[in-house]
Amino acid sequence: MQGGFFHEPVMVKEVVEMLLVNKKGIYVDGTIGGAGHACALLENTDCFLVGIDRDDEALLFAEKKLARFGKRKILVKANFVELGEILKKLDIEKVDGVLFDLGVSSHQLEKPERGFSFSFEAPLDMRMDQNYEISAYDVVNSFAQSDLENIIRSYGEEKMAARIATAIIRQRRSAPIETTTQLAAIVAKAIPAKFRMRKIHPATKTFQAIRIAVNNELSNIKPAINSAVEALKTGGRLCVISFHSLEDRIVKNEFQFLAGSCICPKDAPFCVCERQPVLKLITKKALKSSPEEMHINPRARSARLRVAQRC
Repeated sequence: MQGGFFHEPVMVKEVVEMLLVNKKGIYVDGTIGGAGHACALLENTDCFLVGIDRDDEALLFAEKKLARFGKRKILVKANFVELGEILKKLDIEKVDGVLFDLGVSSHQLEKPERGFSFSFEAPLDMRMDQNYEISAYDVVNSFAQSDLENIIRSYGEEKMAARIATAIIRQRRSAPIETTTQLAAIVAKAIPAKFRMRKIHPATKTFQAIRIAVNNELSNIKPAINSAVEALKTGGRLCVISFHSLEDRIVKNEFQFLAGSCICPKDAPFCVCERQPVLKLITKKALKSSPEEMHINPRARSARLRVAQRC
């Protein structure tokens, strides 16, 4: 659907059930996207919602979709990591729930000119906020070989990172790499046939890695979680949906750390930190989409939902 904004939200029923602790409370959707989760919350409650996104197209679409809820919502262009500052400006001290739906939206992937996908020939972009200075073009054409290799290996978990980085450097010496299909072809050629995964395109992991680097996706998760926890009322809940192992690992580790107590060395004779947990884990293991949802929406197969409650 290239004429407007489109995003198929995942686990909407589960999010509403888990997040909803007060039908007249205040909630934050820190990554509002196509407003699917936000719409479900507003329809099922008398709550007030703060919607945040850094994508202008997402905010424009969300404003139209949620117009019928009038003054029960307010939308803000920002990065979800700025949640604390946003609430302060709105004179909101505490909220009842926060949702983060991480990763890239269906619209961003499927709109060719955004440059997220190798399925369409388009300029290398991948910026969630199109006002941001650094794009995928800059990463691919100006980053040092060692930095490219590290990005592809760390963010893409790509074993052939060194070969791919070498191929990119070799190509850009003769001419800049300008399009998604150019980059995809270079990556595919760099990976020996015997190492290619049959079910996914050889460039999938590299594109994921560059997208994460462009948008600082992973580095924002931990501070965003801490900002959300700080904003929650006692008993308020934080729901985080992730779509790949790197995101989920950060969420899991931070939730466990904030739900823990003593952080003194294991060989300490007694506790001196006097640390108290600030979160209670509601989901001991990440929840997954139902088989029915996975059948309807293939993207839901990789979704993982973790929920925690403010102590």
